[in-house]
Amino acid sequence: MSPLQFDIAVLPGDGIGAEITAPAVELVKEAGRQAGLDLRFETLEAGAGLYARTGTAFPEENFQRAAAADAIYLCAMGLPDVRYPDGTEVGPQHDLRKRLNLYAGVRPCRTMPGVPSPLADPRAATIDFVIVRESTEGLFAFPRGHDLDDEEYAHNLLRVSRTVCDKLFDFAFRLARRRHRQGAGKNLVTHVDKANVLSSQHRARQWFDAVAARHPDVRAAHQYVDFCAFEMVRRPWMLDVMPTENQYGDILSDLASALMGGMGMAPSADIGDRHAVFQPCHGTAPDIAGQGKANPTAMILSGAMMLDYLGDKANQPAACAAAATLTRAVEAAYADGTLRPMELGGSSGTRDIVDAVGRRLAG
Repeated sequence: MSPLQFDIAVLPGDGIGAEITAPAVELVKEAGRQAGLDLRFETLEAGAGLYARTGTAFPEENFQRAAAADAIYLCAMGLPDVRYPDGTEVGPQHDLRKRLNLYAGVRPCRTMPGVPSPLADPRAATIDFVIVRESTEGLFAFPRGHDLDDEEYAHNLLRVSRTVCDKLFDFAFRLARRRHRQGAGKNLVTHVDKANVLSSQHRARQWFDAVAARHPDVRAAHQYVDFCAFEMVRRPWMLDVMPTENQYGDILSDLASALMGGMGMAPSADIGDRHAVFQPCHGTAPDIAGQGKANPTAMILSGAMMLDYLGDKANQPAACAAAATLTRAVEAAYADGTLRPMELGGSSGTRDIVDAVGRRLAG
């Protein structure tokens, strides 16, 4: 395989997935083409719609093809009326995280000029931090019941392991260092926990301190999750890289998306030692599917994260350059304030946003 060729599995999913995935793929492909990359996309079916039709949410053949790719580009999966027998929503993306050991859920929060923030402070324009959510354990380790369940009590066991925590914390320190070298962040990793109440979190804090000692060039700190939520509203421009337990990260990343302007602006990645999935933080929005109203920005930015991951993993600066080019095109499209997604009270639909980014990408 050519060092500049990458195979990417595409999972459009449900709801608005198909209508925002296809144009996002074209933008990612164009950014790659400009950088001399050969990006090869294969679309695979999975999700709640497939489950409703066939009784299978993610065929094993499709899973294996996705796992064999260099990266997985996923939109959103799940429909509110399609559920497993135990009442939980059909979401194959959760299976991907566990089966591929995607322990690092990377949720960046970076504000852009031209996109309104709910915070009046002018420093809100400089928000740039990353939540690193542990994505395989924590409170989601046993999401579908427990042996102790009965008519009176229901349980979901919170479990953390030193092996996964060590990997997560090491990832966070390497990310903070890389961001700092690129001129972003504060060279700071803050472990977000509830160590004053939960013994599992106290153990995780001890493991964090041990990993921090191996990265003396990066500052380390601790913060309780409730105070972290407070700080994300009061002065989020002071934050940098924050590894945290699965459920905490799930909640905090939604709060972070509000600081960016909305879920449609928030990209994400789930990264492991050998595999990675890139997807927007938002859901499938079936109420607006097929109407051309969906905001594709988060999907596009997730594609930029994917290009950066491929470049860093394969030591291919061209892919990192393509990521930066695509990100700049998105920022330029919003910079003058005329582009406003419908979720932010504007009138810009899917095609308007895609075309605006495409024009900036074309130069």
